[in-house]
Amino acid sequence: MLKRLLDILVSGAALIASLPFWLAISAAILLEDGWPVLYLQTRVGRRGRIFRAYKFRSMIKDAEKVSGPVLADQDDPRVTSVGRILRKAALDEIPQLLNIFRGDMSWVGPRPERPEFVRRFLAEIPGYGRRHDICPGLTGTAQVYGRYYTDAADKLKYDLYYLGNRSLLLDFRLFVKSWLITAKARWDSAAETR
Repeated sequence: MLKRLLDILVSGAALIASLPFWLAISAAILLEDGWPVLYLQTRVGRRGRIFRAYKFRSMIKDAEKVSGPVLADQDDPRVTSVGRILRKAALDEIPQLLNIFRGDMSWVGPRPERPEFVRRFLAEIPGYGRRHDICPGLTGTAQVYGRYYTDAADKLKYDLYYLGNRSLLLDFRLFVKSWLITAKARWDSAAETR
């Protein structure tokens, strides 16, 4: 309950404080590639619940229309110029503050994955379903200590560590480390799959 209360208070304050970023990022996306500014993506949350994650659009329109769901590659040609900047500083994730405020996500926890990949990973990686025992997060151990292209099985090891050791103190440490990475715009070397 305390974690949820902190999620609401901090995400609410962050939503208000980030309004100038919403305006500037939206304008940059519109100028480069037009509408839409936001991208909604289906993700798997706690206990397998499906929700829509909000992001600023960092790829060209209809990026997966032909290919279907695929993980992004390094130097992915579908990523726009503005999108590269947004991803490097994780600014494309700002709209997920809404997901935290709504309770779909927490600040810290395993990153929510897309249903198509969850089905595959559940079949291929023993214990993968344990990630869904808790609320997914905007950041987590796999994002802070892994690499961007760390494979799902290795990311699971980080997630399981978090599951076994989670506490408000660990959340605070991961939260601070995440902000430091954001301030240095170093998320291109972090673990998250986008």
